[in-house]
Amino acid sequence: MTSEFDDAYEDKERIQGALFTTTVSELNLSPAIIVDAKDSVVSAVNSMNERHIGSVLVQRDGKLVGIFTERDVLTRVAFRDGNRDLKVESVMTRNPETLEAGETIAFALNKMSVGGFRHIPIVDGDGKPTGVVSVRNIVDFLAELFPEDVINLPPNPGLGIPKSIDGG
Repeated sequence: MTSEFDDAYEDKERIQGALFTTTVSELNLSPAIIVDAKDSVVSAVNSMNERHIGSVLVQRDGKLVGIFTERDVLTRVAFRDGNRDLKVESVMTRNPETLEAGETIAFALNKMSVGGFRHIPIVDGDGKPTGVVSVRNIVDFLAELFPEDVINLPPNPGLGIPKSIDGG
């Protein structure tokens, strides 16, 4: 008979094993959306909006020279051309999906994955906002499950992870 402790340990071992053996190439990655460095910002944002993605890769002569993200739009583009009078309600996402604080991380992650969300508002029983859960919060949570292992990874893990317990 296994105890709850044994089950929890096995789950931790399974998750840890998956984190350290599954490569990025095994994830269900979206294809890179690429724009040319000389394309307009409007064109890049349109590409992002059409595909419901948060970034595009920027190339020049077939080589990666940058990445253009939603954050770039917010911090470098938004207030350049007299957009200061635009009202939030005219561009917001109406009636967003929400969670209550008592929902599990797994449920939040599922809702994010299925809905394509990176942020979900947290509301109380009356529907009043109390916080926001983000993908970053969940990534940080997962990293905290194995702090020593994550912190001690070499700068280039593909080259630095030993092939055996002896390090060879």
